[in-house]
Amino acid sequence: MVQSFRDLVVWQKAMKLTVRVYELTKDFPREETYGLSSQMRRSAVSIPSNIAEGTGRSKTPELRQFLNIARGSNCELQTQLIIAKELNFANSDRLEEAEQLTHEVGRMIFTMLDKLGQSKTH
Repeated sequence: MVQSFRDLVVWQKAMKLTVRVYELTKDFPREETYGLSSQMRRSAVSIPSNIAEGTGRSKTPELRQFLNIARGSNCELQTQLIIAKELNFANSDRLEEAEQLTHEVGRMIFTMLDKLGQSKTH
């Protein structure tokens, strides 16, 4: 049994992803400080935050709800990474690394939801 959200590999990977996004967006054009850069950082922070909050809840439906929010934020971030790539805002290797982490985190969240009895989206 998980003692803390910190023990969850999905939370650890989501934290790594968040740090990568912060590092990645440091090099974005200055005019994107309050645009795409800010939005990507909010999306990234939302993923481990919602995983943590969900695991802190005592009921399974609440955990599912927060995992679904984390999954949505992960999809948002995937879209934002594609936009950043299309606009050549950052090094393509760093973008690829972040994108791969989003896919890994997404699969892990899906697996958790599946084990909780919710494998399909609404």
